[in-house]
Amino acid sequence: IDRYFKGEPENDKIEVVFQPMTCQHCENAPCEQVCPVGATVHDTEGINTMVYNRCIGTRYCSNNCPYKVRRFNYLDYHTQDPRQYFAKPYLNIPDLEETEYFSKEGEKVKKMVFNPDVTVRMRGVMEKCTYCVQRVHRATIAKRAEGADVVDGDIVTACQQACPTQAIVFGDLNDKTSRVSKLQHSQRAYGVLQEELDTRPRTQYLAKIRNPEDGKGEAKHEA
Repeated sequence: IDRYFKGEPENDKIEVVFQPMTCQHCENAPCEQVCPVGATVHDTEGINTMVYNRCIGTRYCSNNCPYKVRRFNYLDYHTQDPRQYFAKPYLNIPDLEETEYFSKEGEKVKKMVFNPDVTVRMRGVMEKCTYCVQRVHRATIAKRAEGADVVDGDIVTACQQACPTQAIVFGDLNDKTSRVSKLQHSQRAYGVLQEELDTRPRTQYLAKIRNPEDGKGEAKHEA
């Protein structure tokens, strides 16, 4: 979550704007152009996906990403607590750390807190937002089995579900009647660094509208 401040430090009336900055899923993605193993590609849904078992951790994509939303997985969060002093790299081959760790009596319960719907990534790969591609496919497969089409609202991402103010909208841009399509065609919609870099990001933001006082007790509109 990026924060932007407006106002003087000595002034008590400093305005703050919060902007969630995830992978922008660019049409002209700089990360895809530099990956030597094709670990980040576009899928049929138009999502900039990560093929985790293909990634070799060169971090070229992170260096070439203007939004800096990729993270290198230095630690193995799935098999050990990285905050413990004994959390050191597992050097044995083959990699049986997960099996050895969860075979301990006190760690069997911890295994139950992990999300079974998300692919477990080992250390040494890049992490990024994939628009909850597992939820996209789960809803798509279920609708296909019913012989029905996916309609607006069937797919809800994790960030959209968790947002208490419903500030995040996800849907089909090809459906002109969907909520996300209407918002992206709003006059307030803009893409971050879109004009400067021609990355053509799919993620769009709406300019924030404020109605502050001008000091004379009169309200004024400010985007």
